[in-house]
Amino acid sequence: MDEDYNQFIKKIHNKLGINLNLYKEAQMRRRITTLKNKRGFTSFNSYYNALMTNGDLLNEFIDRLTINVSEFYRNPKRWEVLKNTIFPQLLKNNHSISIWSAACSTGEEPYSLAILLREYFPNIRVRILATDLDENVLQRAKEGIYPKQALKDLPQPLINKYFTEKNHLFHIDPSLKKDITYKKHNLLADPYPNNMDLIVCRNVVIYFTDEAKDIIYNNFGKALKQNGVLFVGSTEQIFNPNQYNFKLIDTFFYQKN
Repeated sequence: MDEDYNQFIKKIHNKLGINLNLYKEAQMRRRITTLKNKRGFTSFNSYYNALMTNGDLLNEFIDRLTINVSEFYRNPKRWEVLKNTIFPQLLKNNHSISIWSAACSTGEEPYSLAILLREYFPNIRVRILATDLDENVLQRAKEGIYPKQALKDLPQPLINKYFTEKNHLFHIDPSLKKDITYKKHNLLADPYPNNMDLIVCRNVVIYFTDEAKDIIYNNFGKALKQNGVLFVGSTEQIFNPNQYNFKLIDTFFYQKN
């Protein structure tokens, strides 16, 4: 069984460029095994062969790897800090801002950033790069259509202003889309962008090994401008920020030294 699984993750790495060894093994293995069994495959080898010939199965597999859970203004108190402290600091001598929403899932995070900037810093030029490993979620992000549940932390006036409700689904204002570029990106394999003022990567790194976290945080440090800021998730406190040339400036916000 172990050899079957090991061969599977090697082949996935060779074919898709996704290195499953960098994810926490027990958690990832359980997730993939459940999926394999649910689809009626008795071995990882037969499951792999099916993935390579069936687009729907492959999409489901990548969806399951990338754990797409998101909502607008997730952890609202942190967004208040972003609005009241972080953005004013980053924009003190600037009329433009470059932001990377890494592992952006279905787009709630980059659209939240676009709404916040449009609402409170309307004269700033905004460039948001939003990336994810999963092309399916990127497509959904580009469409910008959400269930009511995804908007539960967004203040009602902002919902009224930036969404149109049709058949119980909420469509994002198309004008917000022009500030955002969506792109496929693998945090563990692809080159990182550079000269970013702010990187937002939340509730993603928790799924990786310590070795993978080191790679990602080092790369984030290089991707940020001097004094740029990294905003992480509520389960992802960095216990040794100095190691990556970061300093803590507020809960879950780290500035590049």
